[in-house]
Amino acid sequence: MNLVQLCSIAIDAALSAGEIIQQYIDKDLTIEHKNGGTNYASQVVTVVDRACETAILSLLLPTCETFDIALLSEERTDDGGRFDKDYFWCIDPMDGTLAFINKQPGFSVSIALVAKDGTPNIGVVYDPSTENLYHAIRGIGAYKNSRPWEIEHTNSHLSYVTDRKLVDTPAADDLVSLLNETIEKLSLTEVKEIAGAGAVLNAILVLENGPACMMKRPKTESGGGSVWDYAATACIYHELGLRATNYNGSRLDLNKKVGTFMNHEGVFFANL
Repeated sequence: MNLVQLCSIAIDAALSAGEIIQQYIDKDLTIEHKNGGTNYASQVVTVVDRACETAILSLLLPTCETFDIALLSEERTDDGGRFDKDYFWCIDPMDGTLAFINKQPGFSVSIALVAKDGTPNIGVVYDPSTENLYHAIRGIGAYKNSRPWEIEHTNSHLSYVTDRKLVDTPAADDLVSLLNETIEKLSLTEVKEIAGAGAVLNAILVLENGPACMMKRPKTESGGGSVWDYAATACIYHELGLRATNYNGSRLDLNKKVGTFMNHEGVFFANL
């Protein structure tokens, strides 16, 4: 499997979708609804999501034939091929649709190549608002705008990156305790929240605003993001030597057998 070649194709696909998003950034769109998790953000979809997926698949589907790769994409029915083939593309054509609808930054394109055992081998993220491109290849490294990415900590505070502010988070006491423990351990001054982006860019914001973290506790309700929300950024984190695990610190289940939601284990991404 030529990961460098496949990553180049995935980058082209992400940039192609990003161009479509940029064409619609200032336009009012009809909001449609789909079956999703329990939160509103997972239930909304627009014509832009579907146009992005079409653009991405025009480049990735030929690789599925050539390299015998399965496909999992947010806007398509899961056909189960990811359990049979050695690798599958894991695609979120436009993460952060709610931010996009509200004309706020926080949306992105995310493409990953994941092995059958759940190991992310390629991660590509494109932010159409800033035109920043992030990618990683397993065993080769992580890059920002095609240059090796070196993470720097410039803050004296801890950045808590989240889609839902602590004041709006049910039973947030455990999260607050964990954040306070981290402040004390690292001799930081305080916690500052960064809220409102989709899961993919939230993970990138953790990398851009260190020391920082984002987390979701396990819960019984469907949601907590899906595999395609974390696969690409997990690859980037792994190549940077940073934590991208479930809430309890174990390996993320990026090819779970029952559905795609991650609520069963939660997530913890950290740049500390």
